[in-house]
Amino acid sequence: MIWLDPDDIAFPDPALYNPEDGLMAVGGDLCPERLWLAYQLGLFPWYNEGEEILWWCPDPRFVLFPKDLRISKSMKKILRDGTFSFTENQCFEAVMRECQTATRKDQDGTWIHEELIRSFVHLHRHGLAKSFEAWHNGELVGGFYGVQVGKVFCGESMFSRVSNASKAVFIHFTTKYQDAWQLIDCQIHSAHLESLGAKMIPKHDYLNILNPKS
Repeated sequence: MIWLDPDDIAFPDPALYNPEDGLMAVGGDLCPERLWLAYQLGLFPWYNEGEEILWWCPDPRFVLFPKDLRISKSMKKILRDGTFSFTENQCFEAVMRECQTATRKDQDGTWIHEELIRSFVHLHRHGLAKSFEAWHNGELVGGFYGVQVGKVFCGESMFSRVSNASKAVFIHFTTKYQDAWQLIDCQIHSAHLESLGAKMIPKHDYLNILNPKS
């Protein structure tokens, strides 16, 4: 296991270091500079409150190619009927905080802590992190956020206050940006995203798309 120096913003190369469980490094901090470097390299933080910071690059990687997006007949009707309206980057911190408090099956607590929120808000202010929102009757009812690295959108978390809100906003923006996003990084498996077309690919394939060789 590699321990990070809090005074040195660096990570092991995920193309060369391949731990079986995908845990690349421990420690460091969540300053915006380190967080941005991590996503550029293909790593992301995921840990429980009170633990050391854990940095991951799993193999295989759970991703969605926009061309593989699956839209059910019921979701097509919801989108066609205008059940929700959509915005982007209108309330980034609010989306993060909704994700922070969202109840998730088989999961206690949250990995979205105050330090992480502060760093992501900093990245958002510099145009590196983005949020996407779904509204119903003037209320924020769904959304997701993440970091864009080149043509890869690294999705972090999503929430839904009402049925189908998170699916609707995800489908809307995946369709809108299908030419700008070559791939959406979903990080680890979820049945919700698998139903929309996400699948596992080898880590080296993901890293080659994230940082294509010239």
